[in-house]
Amino acid sequence: MILKETPLARRPAHRAPLARGLRWLEDRDWILALALAFAVGVGVWFGRAIKDFFAPSGATVLVPSLVGQTESDATRESERLGLKSVVVSRAISEQYPKDVVMGQQPPAGTHVREGRQVSIVVSRGVNIYSMPDLRYQSLRNARLELSRLRLDLGRTRYVANDDVPANHVVAQDPPPLSSVREGSTVSFVLSKGPPAAVRVPSFVDMDVERARAEAERAKVHLGQIVWTPFGRSGPPRGIVVRQLPGPGVLADPFAPVSLQVSAGPGEYGYLLRQVHAAVLIPNNETDAAQRVRVQVRDDSGTWNVFDSYAQPGQRLDFNLTVIGTAWLDTYLNNELLNQTQLGKEPPLATPAPGPVPLRR
Repeated sequence: MILKETPLARRPAHRAPLARGLRWLEDRDWILALALAFAVGVGVWFGRAIKDFFAPSGATVLVPSLVGQTESDATRESERLGLKSVVVSRAISEQYPKDVVMGQQPPAGTHVREGRQVSIVVSRGVNIYSMPDLRYQSLRNARLELSRLRLDLGRTRYVANDDVPANHVVAQDPPPLSSVREGSTVSFVLSKGPPAAVRVPSFVDMDVERARAEAERAKVHLGQIVWTPFGRSGPPRGIVVRQLPGPGVLADPFAPVSLQVSAGPGEYGYLLRQVHAAVLIPNNETDAAQRVRVQVRDDSGTWNVFDSYAQPGQRLDFNLTVIGTAWLDTYLNNELLNQTQLGKEPPLATPAPGPVPLRR
């Protein structure tokens, strides 16, 4: 038998690439399936996130009314419901006692998800103070004291005053020792201060009482007044013999002017002492300037050697001339701080005729 070879039918050449592409896709079906599944997962996750943002899932809680409860009770109630209460501020209230909730956010009746923060405002109540005396304090120190007591500074006005330094309190409203509530407003009258300088008048040959009146009229502060016996031929008692600073000098209005005054022609035999005295101003809690008055008393009379403001811890030094038994009295804010004896006059012997030479 004779076999005849028959040639195989051949596919058209243009179909070969298409067949190869289909076989490649068939071999990679699992890749397409995985990519599709990933895309679907991302879409579901994104949609769920959007939904949770606008409409949170999970258990919701009805916010209770915490107003009127104590802070501790409000905290426990919030924890019991799965909420967290946080004190965001404390405020003065005459309606709610101290440590009682006076406001909340979100308000009662709001539906929130579990674990949500509830912000509460707690009352500090009302504190009542005895109004401190802020007179003669600087405006800065008065502000600090008001801040410490949680009082508000209200209206201030300035007036001319020769006894109180500039920007120091002359008067206040409410007045000292009155009852004030925390948060009250305090108004001040402040000093413009004395003039920058004053011209010292002439006090020589004046009676000491007239000299005091003239000093007040001229806005001059008198300091040491030394009563001096000038012997039988001396000026009448009380007549000013010398002054320091001298007449016509331009001086600081708080700088004291010292006077030497005749003790009278019949006065003799007293011991004159030149004394150095020092006064240390005590510290205080506010470190504020304090009104200090240092006064000398001797056998010739009484006079001030210092009457102005001084800082805590400041040392005041004086060189004094005193006659006979003498005392130095220190006043702090018009209250006697201490007394120091500067000297004591010995018992008088029978005087010999004529003036006794003075010891200088």
